[in-house]
Amino acid sequence: MIPVSEAEQRILSLVQPLDRDRDTEQVPLLNAAGRVLAEPVISSLDFPHWDNSAMDGYAVRYADVQNCAPDRPVTLTIVEEIPAGYQPQKVVQSGQAARILTGSMLPAGADTVVMQEDTQRQGDRVTILTDPQPQAFVRQRGSYYQAGTPLLPAGYNLQATEIAVLAAAQQASVKVYRRPRVAILSTGSELVDLDRPLQPGQLVDSNQYALATLVAQAGAEPVPMGIVPDDPEMLRKAIAQAIATADLVLSSGGVSVGDYDYVDQILAELGADIHIRSVAIKPGKPLTVATFPTPPITPSPHHPISSPLLPSPTLYFGLPGNPASALVCCWRFVQPALKKLSGLPEPWKVSYVNAITVQPLNSDRKREAYVWGQLQLVNGSYQFKPAGGSHSSGNLINLIGTNGLAVIPAGEAAIAPGELIHVLPIP
Repeated sequence: MIPVSEAEQRILSLVQPLDRDRDTEQVPLLNAAGRVLAEPVISSLDFPHWDNSAMDGYAVRYADVQNCAPDRPVTLTIVEEIPAGYQPQKVVQSGQAARILTGSMLPAGADTVVMQEDTQRQGDRVTILTDPQPQAFVRQRGSYYQAGTPLLPAGYNLQATEIAVLAAAQQASVKVYRRPRVAILSTGSELVDLDRPLQPGQLVDSNQYALATLVAQAGAEPVPMGIVPDDPEMLRKAIAQAIATADLVLSSGGVSVGDYDYVDQILAELGADIHIRSVAIKPGKPLTVATFPTPPITPSPHHPISSPLLPSPTLYFGLPGNPASALVCCWRFVQPALKKLSGLPEPWKVSYVNAITVQPLNSDRKREAYVWGQLQLVNGSYQFKPAGGSHSSGNLINLIGTNGLAVIPAGEAAIAPGELIHVLPIP
């Protein structure tokens, strides 16, 4: 067994990010949410596009109002009204003002806005009752962003705010990395899909659905490949097909030391370099990580090998079969690998928050233990409450609502309530 931190480091060293030239595509902006930007975006527009008002009020020359006070008001002539979307037609001269609304373009000659609460208007005259600061309530052209400079760097994960910025910059489409393809297969003759009636001794393959969901949430493309029984030849064909058509493969089950655990043997026969066979983590000890330098089988009409995938090695994760073990390994090891693979910038490693445990946490000392439960922010500090019931790796039910994994370091048997712990937040 190798330590958890070493396993993470080895895995990240094996990941080759998608290529900026080969593994990209141009997509419409409305289809870009959750995608990773493959090249910097530079806009030809200043933000703001022109000097504009941050307040409803009056655009004036500062020199005309700099000495105003309630007992020394200044009265100006209103020469123009400027609603939003209107281009001013007049130049504000000394002794003049323009009525202006929030967001409206500042007229030539004016350099300051007096908010309407500090004025009194009668007809085409406005009296200024207080002295403003120079350039008050004026948003200067280019003060947010200057045209020709980088607007968004490559590697940005595009969410609603970035999409809004790109729309404002008139970027109808963007160049993004393609979504990494992740093949998912479940091993075990006891497994059936959810639409099949259960016979004695059978289990529903929940891992296929959980892992596909985690992959999609990470911005990758899940490729569910179904259930493979404990038959070496069928498993060989399924693994060969998976590694030939995906950037990363997740299989669950078949990596322990049982009589029907064939995954490691088959990986070796197919030419894999096996880098990890077990990790000192609980749950999740039987974890296999391997790489395939080139696709090991010739493409067929039914399962063609996409040419962009050829130059990059395929990364293979053989996860434990128990549901909690598979999920913990995915959260702890697979998601950092997907971050690096997808073109996101560093840091790729998982990050923790400090929290107070509200209940005791226990471990057998032998391995770094991960306890699932609820992470909450209470009065500005994080608190962690472990899930109730058995923390068996086969107990899928008490994983409901999990949003954090508390870490018990190897060598520690117990952590008392009120102590500070590290918790891995679950997205």
